[in-house]
Order: sequence, then C-alpha cells, then structure tokens
Amino acid sequence: MINSNHVKSLIEQLPEIEKKLSDPAIMANQKKFRELIQEHALLKDLELQAQKFWNLEKEIIEHRQLIESDDTDADLKDLAGGEMAELETRLSAAEKELMAALLDPDPDEKRSVIMEIRAGTGGNEAALFAGDLFRMYNRYSEDMGWKTGMIDANPCEIGGYKEVVFSVDGQNVYGELRYEMGVHRVQRVPVTEASGRIHTSAATVAVFPKSEANDNIEINPAEIRTDIFCSSGPGGQSVNTTYSAVRITHLPTGIVAQSQDERSQHRNKEKAMSVLKARILDLKKREEEEKKGKDRRSQIGSGDRSERVRTYNFPQNRLTDHRINLTLYSLDRIMDGNLSDLLTALRDNDLELRLKQMEK
Repeated sequence: MINSNHVKSLIEQLPEIEKKLSDPAIMANQKKFRELIQEHALLKDLELQAQKFWNLEKEIIEHRQLIESDDTDADLKDLAGGEMAELETRLSAAEKELMAALLDPDPDEKRSVIMEIRAGTGGNEAALFAGDLFRMYNRYSEDMGWKTGMIDANPCEIGGYKEVVFSVDGQNVYGELRYEMGVHRVQRVPVTEASGRIHTSAATVAVFPKSEANDNIEINPAEIRTDIFCSSGPGGQSVNTTYSAVRITHLPTGIVAQSQDERSQHRNKEKAMSVLKARILDLKKREEEEKKGKDRRSQIGSGDRSERVRTYNFPQNRLTDHRINLTLYSLDRIMDGNLSDLLTALRDNDLELRLKQMEK
C-alpha cells in the first residue's frame, strides 16, 4: 500500500531544495550541487508519478459514486461501469510506477562502464563465442548511441578473443548492461568440428561502473607497479617494436589492469588506470555490501560472476535466461545486437524483486 502522507512529505522538500540550488555558496560546491540536482530530479519524478496515481484514484472514486448513486441514469451507469476496468488497470500500473519512484536509486545506474569478456571452457570455440558477445554488445551500443572503446585484447589465432576489455560510454549504460554479469553458455556446432556434433562452451562477462572524480579514489604511486611491454597479437607474437603497452599492478589488492590498444604509452597508461580504478571501486562496494549484510544475490545483476546466467542454443535459434526463466526464439536477432526485449524483461523482474523486498 502507498503511504500518501509519506509521499507528500517527500514532495514538500522540493521548494527547499530549489532554494538551495539558487544559493551561490552551494553552486560553488560542485559535489553538493550535483547531489542536490540528482535529489531534485528524483523528487520531481516522484511528484509526477504520485500525481498520476492520485488523479486515477480520484477518477475511480467519482466513477464509483456515479454507479452507486440513485440519481444516475442507466446509460451513464453503464458507461461508468465500462470504464472502471480500464481505470483500475491503469491505477495498478501507476501504483507500481510510484512504488518504483520510492525505491532508493542505484547511484551507479547512470554511469559508463568497463566490460570484460573472457573465454571459459571450450578452447577455441569459447574464444569465438567471446568474440560474438563482443560484437553483440558493440551493435547494441551503436543502437543506443553509446561509444565503445577497446582497452585490451588477447585475440585467438582462428578468431575471437581469449579475453577482451573495452569501455562503453554514454547515458545510463550501467543501468542497462549490469544484467550481463555472469557466465554465458553457448551450444552450437563449432566451425572446427568436422563431424557436426553440438559442443557446449562458455564465456564470462564482467561489468564495472566507471569511477568518477567525486568517488575520491586515490591511488598512492608508491603502491603500484607499472610494467611497459610491446603489444602482442594472436599467439602472443609482438605486433610492433614500440614499448607502448602498459600493465599496472595495485600492490595492496593485487588488482592488475593493462592496455595495449593505443600506440601511445601515455594513452595506454590512462586507459589502464581507468580500468584499475573501476576494479578498485567495485571491490570497495562489495566490501561495503558485506559489512552492511545486504543480500546482493536477491537482485538480478548482483555481480556474481560465477553464476550461469544465460544459454545460447544456435541450432534451435533459442536463448534462455535462467534467472527469470525467459526463453526467446530470436537468437539470430539478439546476437545482432537486438537486446532491448531481453534487457527490459530483466529490468522489470529486478524491479519486482526490489518492490517485494520493500513490502516486507
């Protein structure tokens, strides 16, 4: 049930926040100003959803009064009765949207991301599948108007990647792609298989929100080791004689990040540092969640990279997402980057889980 008094008390904070946003002292404090802008946007959305819900409640009360009144003629009663079902359906949807607006937002939702795809069991076929996933995410990013950038890659001689690391920059990227974290399993006839038998192999996907300036992630130069080496191609052979590739090791945590995609050592160091900060940020958030005792597994996209999330069956053109028991017979379109239906279903299911937690 919606507590209208609680919702109204939250919305009543808007004038005070708007007053603060016009204060020159707060405008000069960029961190505080950004926080207030975000809080204002969330409350305005809450106000919009609440008004929609209350308007529908009012309409339903008016329709019910018409139906129950002895002064209402039969035709008008029939008309009001016919509209009640639609109004109640709309009210149920509006209630769900209002409850969603009351949920604590994920602070990382709007961030850009660093993604890693690693070939798992299956040898060369797993590497080919990792390459297919990389292409799928690139296609989807193009459709969304996001920008992808290669950071590091370990290509396989017959194609695909043993490992590929890349960035995806844009609006609400983490909010969309966080559900990709986990083990992706593929079932198909490998191009290297002469007998035509279906093989099963896998690739692991990791998604890290990019660190931002206000995260205050300070890395002590004395606590990192930087190695410079030549970029390598398939099979590990050197692809140039310039020592431009950079590997950075964070000694306190053992976290390693590297980049060899750029010809410039400076640019590779910059990219590797971006990956390192994203991984350190992810580690800190995981530690915080453990201290708070929160069950991240109760939500889809909780970050469990060992979880088998999806199976791609090419002979049957079938994709199954095991977290929500969803099966789609449009694998060819999905591999071409048409992820919208799949990600929408995951997002809706995640919302349902969070709403159920809020009701407890």
